[in-house]
Amino acid sequence: MWKLFIVCAAAGIAAGVGTGFAGMSATTAIVPMLVTFLGVPWYEAVGIGLASDVLASVCSALVYKKNGNLDLKHGAIMVAAVLLMTVLGSYFSQYMPDLEMGRLSVVFTTLMGLRFIVLPATKQTKLGFSIPANRRMLLSVICGVFIGFYCGFMGLGGGMMMLFILTTILQYDLKTAVGTSVFVMTFIAFTGACSHFYFGDVTNYIPSLLLCIVFTLVSALIAAAASNHMKDKTTNRVTGVVLFGLGLMMLWESFL
Repeated sequence: MWKLFIVCAAAGIAAGVGTGFAGMSATTAIVPMLVTFLGVPWYEAVGIGLASDVLASVCSALVYKKNGNLDLKHGAIMVAAVLLMTVLGSYFSQYMPDLEMGRLSVVFTTLMGLRFIVLPATKQTKLGFSIPANRRMLLSVICGVFIGFYCGFMGLGGGMMMLFILTTILQYDLKTAVGTSVFVMTFIAFTGACSHFYFGDVTNYIPSLLLCIVFTLVSALIAAAASNHMKDKTTNRVTGVVLFGLGLMMLWESFL
């Protein structure tokens, strides 16, 4: 019981910090930790991670909106494309083997942590050219299709991928990108969680679900409030250190 509490608390806090600071999907931290340390099947772990993401993302989005760092117009356009593809990706992901997908998520977590430390998502990482308004709208739809399927299929990485696209391709500053990312991730997480709960069975993992939701929500609110008053590089590197540290621990546990 204590192991369950500690693992879920650590996963929820890491997920909330990532969500609040960098718009990261909560599943990035929760899924590999539940799979690695508690033996939760990968598909059910994704469902728990997505469910934990819902409240954390919507509350973080409200914090960013209050500080004027949220683009509702293009975010809403992206949501429409994302929702359909999330359901489709979620359906196909149930046929993937637990062990291989769990290990892939661990590697991905470690690499993304390293990326945030070495190359923070700031204005300096953008491509250096502007995009006309009509093309920005079309690009938002295209990106939404890709992100939705990937997030539904993998159950992780949607928020980080969205952050990269918003800052690099769509030319957002970091804080607006994070605010818009968590807004879109609210809908991705809700749709994906419903799909995973429908196709899977999480009835044996209710304690893990509740603990992850609570710890993710609280830490996301604290991180989002702090992020709006910090420098861009600092928010990225804090998230990077958390992800990289968790990734190394999980790599040691799962591979060695």
